[in-house]
Amino acid sequence: MIKPAAVLLLALALTTTAVSAEELPNAQDLVAAADKVRNPGQPFRVTSTLTEYVGGSARDKMVLVVFSREDKTSGQFSNLVRYAEPARDQGKLVLLDGTRMWFYDPASKASIRISPQQRLIGQASNGDVMTVNFAHDYKATMANAESLQDADHHQRDCWHLDLVAATADAIYSRIEYWIEKDSAHPIKGKFYSDSGRLLKIAYFRKYEEQLGGARPTETIIIDAVDPNLVTTMSTSDFRPTDIPDAWFQRDFLPRLRVDQ
Repeated sequence: MIKPAAVLLLALALTTTAVSAEELPNAQDLVAAADKVRNPGQPFRVTSTLTEYVGGSARDKMVLVVFSREDKTSGQFSNLVRYAEPARDQGKLVLLDGTRMWFYDPASKASIRISPQQRLIGQASNGDVMTVNFAHDYKATMANAESLQDADHHQRDCWHLDLVAATADAIYSRIEYWIEKDSAHPIKGKFYSDSGRLLKIAYFRKYEEQLGGARPTETIIIDAVDPNLVTTMSTSDFRPTDIPDAWFQRDFLPRLRVDQ
């Protein structure tokens, strides 16, 4: 049972440490290092289980299978998402092809353009389940060195970074990002809309060895307005996978058969 988000937020106190400019690492390099922690460097598939909580009680659940492959030229990822649960949504697909995202429903055999900000379940949006490289889409600057408690109440010494969208592909206008100093592990993120409104707060946790590196296997996403609204995204069954080029083409979606 996840702890009520209000209690979690109250416990995650920040302590700021002044650091001279000479001691600060390059902010963009830090974001790139954190990208490598989150994202395997080979084509892969993973199962994502999203659970929505209200006041600490589970209300809804969704299971997705994500196929992801990095474009070595652009540095960004192509993603294909297959709905596995609930039964009413089985077979539906979401495709992120470069800068364009499409939703395909086998019942209508139609694919429509959608936004990465569109919600899937609870506080999780389409963009949250996709594999992305923040270093590609954002310009990072250093805010400061800070010590904060993570989602498990462990103290972490972090770099606090400010990420501002640098391309039209960026899912959020701005992100505040906390990266652990020693490991480059992402610990916390705050995500903002184009108007500057804080949308959600995310904590990255349960690091496990998967596909050649320690990666966060659970993300806690908290609504910025009502902290009793929480969505967890748990990832499992990481597998290296050869993904055909055709899978990332919109016109191929009606013929796609994903049996993996």
